[in-house]
Amino acid sequence: MGLVLAVALFVGARGESGQRTASQRAHAIATEIRCPTCQGLSAADSDAPAAQAIRDDILRRVQAGQTGDEIRAYLVSRYKEEILLKPAGDGVASLVWILPVGAVTVAVAAMVVAFRRWGARPDVAVSDADRAMVDEALNR
Repeated sequence: MGLVLAVALFVGARGESGQRTASQRAHAIATEIRCPTCQGLSAADSDAPAAQAIRDDILRRVQAGQTGDEIRAYLVSRYKEEILLKPAGDGVASLVWILPVGAVTVAVAAMVVAFRRWGARPDVAVSDADRAMVDEALNR
């Protein structure tokens, strides 16, 4: 059963083989582009007229031989960076990627320090009176 599962995972992870069609490439690019009129939908998922116009434009550009990067750059020049569903990883936008990682790192470091402080117990001398009191409490 493990072998069957491993083979199925391998076949599924390989994805499509061979060249993709122009419409498949256009759809892949449209999934990375935000619909200008919808909240949180990609141009590929939206039925809005603006999203349809973007999909048609992407398809025309793919058929004309433009690369995905060229098409994305054109759309950014026309609609600004907000048209991309995945923000760029440079400039001020890099804070979107860096701040969460930094916050988690600081939180983990603070927890490590706190646990070490709680775990560290100074050497305390226990008197015979203290031992006697504990023994008496245990015997009750």
